[in-house]
Amino acid sequence: MNVMADTRPLDVLADFPAIHPGWHYLDTAATSQKPQAVIDAIARAYGETYATVHRGVYQRSADMTLAYEAARKRVARFIGAEGREIVFVRGATEAINLVARCWAGEQLKAGDRILLSTLEHHSNIVPWQMVAERIGAAIDIVALTDDGRIDLDAMAAMITPQHKMVALAQVSNVLGSVLDARRAADIAHLVGAKILLDGCQAVPRMPVDVRALDCDFYVFSGHKLYGPTGIGVLWGRYDLLDAMPPYQGGGSMIDRVSFAKTTYAPPPGRFEAGTPHIVGALGLHAAIDYVESTGLDRIHAHEAALVEATRERLGQINSVRLFGPEDSAGIVSFAVEGVHPHDVATILDESQVAIRAGHHCAQPLMDALGVPATARASFGVYNSLADVEALASGIERVTRIFG
Repeated sequence: MNVMADTRPLDVLADFPAIHPGWHYLDTAATSQKPQAVIDAIARAYGETYATVHRGVYQRSADMTLAYEAARKRVARFIGAEGREIVFVRGATEAINLVARCWAGEQLKAGDRILLSTLEHHSNIVPWQMVAERIGAAIDIVALTDDGRIDLDAMAAMITPQHKMVALAQVSNVLGSVLDARRAADIAHLVGAKILLDGCQAVPRMPVDVRALDCDFYVFSGHKLYGPTGIGVLWGRYDLLDAMPPYQGGGSMIDRVSFAKTTYAPPPGRFEAGTPHIVGALGLHAAIDYVESTGLDRIHAHEAALVEATRERLGQINSVRLFGPEDSAGIVSFAVEGVHPHDVATILDESQVAIRAGHHCAQPLMDALGVPATARASFGVYNSLADVEALASGIERVTRIFG
């Protein structure tokens, strides 16, 4: 493959002011850079249109309330949901904690079981451990296939009616492996379990329809979707949300407060205590508009081409070990023999190539791979094959330095 050819579906690099000429940003799985459209939306929201929501009777507050709720409806359309099923949270981590506490913490009992996989992010492990320890539930782990996918045949063989919750990543943040999410949901539902999907790495890269996936809960973070930090989404089936108690107490989540008894608002307000991240929601709206105007199918095809080129190019370097499947979604993890990933990343930074190095908040996966850490290159809509060549050239320099 001619790695100097540019396969970007659109020339969008100019939309991202943080990416300067000669700097190769390959850490989108950690956080995406922001297009100017999102930056402008945030500036307007904090500037000439700013006001609080849901409280003021003056016109600007009413206008901001309409904009905030329009963002909720935009998110709902983006994932095939209804507005009343969309809860704004700080990020996917808070969304998973909310479900673990307010659904699992209320519905599970001693002896029930939770099913996770080997490749989960810590945010999709620790909340379940906390609730399991508190109520006396147990956690089981689905192993991976040889190429780093969640082994759904193994899942089908091990799941039982005692399993009440299944929580899986739709796309691995380390390996980029894509889950057959609908099959996973079908397996979970056969025994009456609910399933939560971590969509952090999926929604920036592929179309998502929660109805078609037939999941029960879906979570993602705005900052990985070219939006701002501090805003994320919990989607849940409305009947499940309506049966869950509040996550926090405070303003906005109430129906009526008295010292004798407090009653709570219906979802999603019940789970949005206090003044929300108004500007974050508006920034997320702009990010979704940007992604959909670019085209998720085109983004996915673009990133698939970059992954193919990266695996081909790095595969030519004898000391490089690649992890994950050949068709990973926008993410390539690797190791250089005899060189710690942190040293790889440091030397690459000298060549203006920015990658992630470490355990990627997935220490159980590192144990399964038999390494303490990996180096990870992850792509976004702004990357090109020039970035792939810069990465490969930088790794060749690493091998020369370390002999």
